[in-house]
Amino acid sequence: MDPRDYGPFPYSPIHTRPKITWPGDARVAVWVVPNIEYFSLQERPGGYGAGKVPDVPMWGPRDYGNRVGVFRLMEVMSRLGYRGSVALNSDVCLHHPQIIEAGNALGWEWMGHNKTNTQRLNEVPAEMEGPIIAEALATIERVSGTRPTGWLGSGLQETWNTLDHLIDNCVDYVLDWCNDDQPYEMTLAAGRKILSVPYSHEINDKPAFEKMHVSPGEFRDMICRSFDVLYREGAASGRVMCIAVHPYLTGLSHRIDAFAEALAYIAKHQGVWLPTGAEITASFRTQLVAA
Repeated sequence: MDPRDYGPFPYSPIHTRPKITWPGDARVAVWVVPNIEYFSLQERPGGYGAGKVPDVPMWGPRDYGNRVGVFRLMEVMSRLGYRGSVALNSDVCLHHPQIIEAGNALGWEWMGHNKTNTQRLNEVPAEMEGPIIAEALATIERVSGTRPTGWLGSGLQETWNTLDHLIDNCVDYVLDWCNDDQPYEMTLAAGRKILSVPYSHEINDKPAFEKMHVSPGEFRDMICRSFDVLYREGAASGRVMCIAVHPYLTGLSHRIDAFAEALAYIAKHQGVWLPTGAEITASFRTQLVAA
């Protein structure tokens, strides 16, 4: 898209829109997005300073997430009826294919999330962005057996060209924008369209634990309180709640039980839908057509 002051969509106050109705007349679509990422020992990941390589103290906890934490997340989520919609660095497919096998067995969805979290789309030469997106999606498709239809940028970063590259690669929805509690449609040049599906900066373990330094119990309470408000508001028109987690953070032994308590609290309510991102997108697109 061309540079602009506002996004490729009209400003839309939430109380003025047509009613959204989720399957089963659910008030809230609650989806969990595990960020499963790959960090090379030979590189400094974006956003982590300029220390020397190898940085074993930085790298080790993140590798713990892929060796141990992700399987804790899988056990808790499957036990409570949640399927992950994974923001996946495609290098995980090459180095840790066992994670892909385990996720496939649980019916998890795979979304694109760059090749590795040491790379941001707005930090590479412009001519590399399209090939990076195409390669990441192709690798995930080859290893998982399913072509991703969703995308979350590493660090949620985009360029003016990112949405066009995603559409060129048949990506149907993107999570980067974080500006709504409902999906909405973005329109680019020549009428090309892509959906924004709600992700979260706040109900996200990375800022919660690394920046706000909340306790596991406080993160549980943040999830539950956010759900309570969206559940109440969803009686008028359906809402989307995203819970974003990272295996190296929420997958730790002193945090996993608090996460399980939050998921159990949500699941005990009537009128809650636990979809994948692709299922949210399909339901919303059907309602767009009907409107």
